Amino acid sequence: MVLTDTHTHLYYETIPEKRAALMQRCIDNNITRLFLPNVDAASVPLVYGLVNDYPQYCYPMLGLHPCDVKENWEAELAAIMDAHQQNKIYAIGEIGIDLYWDKTHLKEQVDAFVKQINWAKSLDLPIVIHCRDAFDEVYEVLKQEADEKLRGIFHCFGGTVEQAQQVIDLNFYLGIGGVVTYKNSGLDKVIPEIDLKHIVLETDSPYLTPVPFRGKPNESSYLVYIAEKVAELHHTSIEKVAGVTTENSRLVFGI
Repeated sequence: MVLTDTHTHLYYETIPEKRAALMQRCIDNNITRLFLPNVDAASVPLVYGLVNDYPQYCYPMLGLHPCDVKENWEAELAAIMDAHQQNKIYAIGEIGIDLYWDKTHLKEQVDAFVKQINWAKSLDLPIVIHCRDAFDEVYEVLKQEADEKLRGIFHCFGGTVEQAQQVIDLNFYLGIGGVVTYKNSGLDKVIPEIDLKHIVLETDSPYLTPVPFRGKPNESSYLVYIAEKVAELHHTSIEKVAGVTTENSRLVFGI
C-alpha cells in the first residue's frame, strides 16, 4: 500500500532530529510520496532543503500563496519563478484567492492567480489551488482560463456536491484532508457522492489536523486517518482508497 500526501508543509520543521522523526513516521505508515508547496520566496529554500534530503519521497512545487500577495507581489513572484531553475518542480502552487483574512488585495490576488496559471501552462504543469471564502471568485477565474492545459488540484476542498462537480468538470481533482474527519464539516455528505477517481488525499500539515489529533500540530503521517475516513464513507478498504488516490496523484503530477 502506498499513500500520497499531495499537500504538506512538512519542511516548516527545520530541526534535523524532529524532521527525521516526522519522515520516519510517514514511511512507517506507507506515506512515501509527499508533495511540498512553498508559500513565498523565503520558503523556497526550505522546500528544496527537504527535497534534497529525501529525494526518493519528496517532490517540490512552487507558487505565491494568496495570503502573501501584497503590493510587492510581482517582485516576490519573480523571485519564486527564478527559483524553479534550481530544481525540477511538479506543480505551480499553492496559488489562488483567500478572502478569509483580508479582502484588501483581491485585485492583486486575482492578477497573481492569473499570472501563475499562465506560468503553469507555459511549463505544462498542473496548478494547486488555495481557495478560502472565495469559491465564486476562484471559479470565475478558472472558467476564464479554462483550456486543455488547465488542470490540477483544488486543495482543501470543503464545498457542496454541486461545487465539487463544477471543479471536476474543469479537469481538477478534489484535495481531501483532515476536515473530512470533523463532525460538522458537511463533507460526510459530499464525499460519498464523489467517485474516488476524482479525489486525492492531503494533510496540509502542520494545519487542519484530523481527528483523533485535532488541536495538535498536524503531520503527514496522519494521512492514514484521512484515508480511513474516506474509506469508511465509501464503504471500501483503505487499500482501495490508497491505490486509487495515489494513481490519481500520478496522473496529475506526472510521477
